[in-house]
Amino acid sequence: MILASQSPRRIELMREAGFDFRVAPADIDESPREGETPFELVERLAVSKAACIAGTVAEPGELVVAADTIVAIDGELLGKPADAADAHRMLRELSGRTHQVATGVCLIVAGDSSRAPHSFVDVTDVTFYDLTDEEIDAYVASGEPLDKAGAYGIQGIGGRLLVRGIDGDFYNVVGLPIAKTVRAIRRYAVVAGS
Repeated sequence: MILASQSPRRIELMREAGFDFRVAPADIDESPREGETPFELVERLAVSKAACIAGTVAEPGELVVAADTIVAIDGELLGKPADAADAHRMLRELSGRTHQVATGVCLIVAGDSSRAPHSFVDVTDVTFYDLTDEEIDAYVASGEPLDKAGAYGIQGIGGRLLVRGIDGDFYNVVGLPIAKTVRAIRRYAVVAGS
């Protein structure tokens, strides 16, 4: 099995689930297409990553698992902040509101053109407390938001101090809906072996 991601969080979740795999991140263009919704984008990126690795790195018959996670509010994609000011802007926009975190997951068996890739998108609603400028400034100063989509990490300081609640899979917000992914891998592997 190959995990087409170098995300430390995804690697940890897959290892904790008991999978033996190698890591091979895909280098693809992640730019949104004209008129593409965030949820369409995240599924397309997962499929593109899986196909890239299945076609270049994977051995025939090897399962490739790929994922991509986005943060969106009001249909607008919130990527990684460009700088501290951009992180502050994003956190101000999320303050006191509910936004969505979506992870697209794709499974492909390399070299098996008779089987379509299996992909899905899992969506979790995340609600923030009303944040003061001082709270936002202190969080941005921690450095945690600067390399995170939506300018926060659910598993870090952000999750402990900013998030009022979630509706959906916590691990989806971390970067991989692991329970759903495990079940998809088991079903896909059974079909692949039949």
